[in-house]
Amino acid sequence: MENLNEQDVMQDESNFLEAKLQRRSFLQYAGAGAAVVALTAAGCKKDRVTPMSGVTLDFKDDFGVLNYAYALEQLEAAFYIQVASAPPSSFSAAEKAYFQDIQFHEIAHREFFKNALGTAAIGSLAVDFSSINFTDRTSVLGAAMAFEDLGVGAYNGAGVRLKSTTYLLAAGKIVSVEARHAAYIRDLISNGTFATAPQVNASTGLDMALTPDAVLAAAGKYIKTKINVINL
Repeated sequence: MENLNEQDVMQDESNFLEAKLQRRSFLQYAGAGAAVVALTAAGCKKDRVTPMSGVTLDFKDDFGVLNYAYALEQLEAAFYIQVASAPPSSFSAAEKAYFQDIQFHEIAHREFFKNALGTAAIGSLAVDFSSINFTDRTSVLGAAMAFEDLGVGAYNGAGVRLKSTTYLLAAGKIVSVEARHAAYIRDLISNGTFATAPQVNASTGLDMALTPDAVLAAAGKYIKTKINVINL
């Protein structure tokens, strides 16, 4: 197993976050600055096949936390790839473009963790989106909001488990993008409701933090691959 090298990961994270999309990006359109690059399958290593016994997330060290994030980014990327490839007919041209951009962000997040982990990365997960009607606007937006809220809560809850400040910084930069997605999706569902309870506590102004067991229980509805958790 290759060991994660903090200097290399920091360089990867820097390159990943500074890269520009080759087209107008969601964040630039929203006036929020630089975006991330979409990594294509042609430029990536062939995925390892997930064994029938599933994957194991060992939370004894940073490997487990990063693989946890990688698993969630696999799920989000798979969802947005499917939406972007065939969005609901009721989506406006702008909404279709936004979802394409979010797709690029999630692919970039997924590939960042995959490349940073190297041979320590878990295999590709099999997803199950049978409960989502991808032709229906309400169903797609509801699922998108669930994924984004879950992602933000997962990063907030996992940060305390990271021992490396390098990895914590990378996670912080990613969760801020996830929160932008969550705000946009919520506003599409109901204009002006970009930050609502229970996701954001009105009295403290803080976003929610979720424990890994709670996140994986919620995400399990959409994942076929068995995920084993140890040392949580």
